[in-house]
This record gives sequence, C-alpha cells and structure tokens, in this order.
Amino acid sequence: TAGESGEMSTGEDAAATYKSLMDRENELLSENADLWEKVYLAADKNAAATEAGNNYGDFLLNTIESAKEQFTDDELELLKNSAAEIRDIEDKLTALEEQHPEILEPETDHNGGVEKFPAFTGKDLDGNTVKSDELFSANAVTVVNFWFTTCNPCVGELAELDALNKELAEKGGALIGVNAFTLGGDETAISEAKEVLAKKGATYQNVYFDSDGEAGVFTDKNIFAFPTTYVVDRSGNIVGEPIVGAVTEKNQAETLQKLIDQALAADAG
Repeated sequence: TAGESGEMSTGEDAAATYKSLMDRENELLSENADLWEKVYLAADKNAAATEAGNNYGDFLLNTIESAKEQFTDDELELLKNSAAEIRDIEDKLTALEEQHPEILEPETDHNGGVEKFPAFTGKDLDGNTVKSDELFSANAVTVVNFWFTTCNPCVGELAELDALNKELAEKGGALIGVNAFTLGGDETAISEAKEVLAKKGATYQNVYFDSDGEAGVFTDKNIFAFPTTYVVDRSGNIVGEPIVGAVTEKNQAETLQKLIDQALAADAG
C-alpha cells in the first residue's frame, strides 16, 4: 500500500540523514585533530567533565572550557563552534534513533556488503598470538573497547567491562580491550596496561597489533575519543555505530546492550 511505501522512504530518508550527520560529526572531529588531541588529554585529567550531561557536545564544551588557557582565542572559538555543532548533531541523532530504531541496525552498502572490522594478527598482553578472524568467528558477538592507560573515563569502566565480559561469556560472546598505547608492542606500555587492568580486577583479554597494519590505520583514522567501543558479529562485521564515551553511562549502556542483542539474535537466526 502507499502508506507502507511512504513509511519505507521515511525510514530510508532518516537513515540517510543519520549517516550525513555522523559524517559531519566525524569531519568536525578529524579537522584540527591536533587541537582535539589537547582537548582529550585535558579530559583525562578532568574526569568530572565526562559526567556532565549525556550529550557528547556538552562534554566537549565543558572540557574545552576547563582547558581554555591552552588555546589561542581563535583556536578556542573554532573548538567551541565545532563542539556546539556536535551538540546539535547529537540531539538530532538521538531524536532519529528514537523515531527510527532500525537506523542502529548494520549498515549495508549497495553491493550488500557490511563494514568489516579490519583484520589483524596481533598478540595479547601475555604474548599469545591473536588472529582477528579466529577471534570473531569463535564468538557470537565480540565487544571491542579502545582505551588507554591514563584516560580516567577508560580506566573507570574497566571493572564494569570485566563484568560485561563474564555476562557475554554465558551467551557465547566476549569482550576484548585494545589499549592504544600498546599498539606496535611497546613493552613499557604493555606492562603499565597490565598493571592497571590487574588493579581493577579486569581479566578479559587485551590485544595489540601493528600501528601501520590495517587495524592500526583504522584505529588512527576512526578513534577520535576514548573510550570508544565497537560491537562485532561472528563474521567480523561491525554492528551499528561505535559508542563513544564510557559505556557505564545509562544511554551508552542501553545502546551497547541493543547492539549486543542484535548481534546475538542475528547469530541465533
């Protein structure tokens, strides 16, 4: 009926709008990457900023404000304008997700392909070889959490991530960590990461790979903020959009759970 086709095109329009908003947000964050880097480093010393509101734009504005002495007036204006635009984008994204929950389903391109998590052969922090295809194919769902050792919001959620890993194990899934400092196999970074994980009682597997390999380049190009969490299905496909910010925050936790359930349902189907 006309009604159904009308709804379908609305859904398609919503998905297209959603994608263009995400692209714009990524564009804003990848422009002036060196300035954003300073903002993120300031956020690590100022964990309270991450709890200020659920909107990532608010978090950025608060963090910029707390680090404003590090920037020139022009840089500050540029960052604030970008963060304000990101706040508006986030509001629109949230509204679209509520109206069209199907937007969060895996994106397929016109060739029927789904974005794959980049392949890697790396190691865990104990030196055991880890191959991405074997890792993903062994699990109904794999949650991949990018973090680094001096990032307060990252370290703050390690115990919760360990609990999530145990929950996932019961459903045939797993959670793995990727500490950005350990990429390339830096021995000091590996021992520091192990120490922090042990302190937090986190026993789930953490892996690293070469910085210049496919997964290393992907990390460099796609991870603008930490922590960032991806959900990957058994075939190595990325499910939905990455979750930026701590997954201990209620909205983030709910989004993560939706993506996990989706991957599990698809695997069972």
